[in-house]
Amino acid sequence: MKVSEILKVKGNILFTVTPDSPMLDAVNVMAEKDIGSLVVMEAGNLIGMLTFREVMATIHANGGAVGSDTVRRHMNNKPITITSDTEVNDIRRLMLEKHARYVPVLDGKILVGVISFYDVAKAVLEAQSFENKMLKSYIQDWPAVANEQDS
Repeated sequence: MKVSEILKVKGNILFTVTPDSPMLDAVNVMAEKDIGSLVVMEAGNLIGMLTFREVMATIHANGGAVGSDTVRRHMNNKPITITSDTEVNDIRRLMLEKHARYVPVLDGKILVGVISFYDVAKAVLEAQSFENKMLKSYIQDWPAVANEQDS
């Protein structure tokens, strides 16, 4: 399974922020939209990610407040990225190795989506459930075929 298949099911709604946006505005968007990340875009290019991890680090550094800094000061300015052709098993490994919960999907320089750890887990579970159902169906039919051959 490829990332493109996950994105087809997930849809293409993306939430972005500019690096000069106040952190409070970004946190409010994340809370209102119930999302764990924002893609940071500048002049049409991905320049970073702001995730729950960076927000929590900011709040901790500011003694419990978001503060008045901009997103640029707190964003991850070197996020890992993948393409639509990336295989799900490669994403799983990459997310685990890099401790990444959200990974932007780029086709060339064009942002086409964000894959979350949840998206990957859901896709893998659905694929395994389908495979399990097919195997069970095959096994249930198998003895009947064997009995017919014994006759």
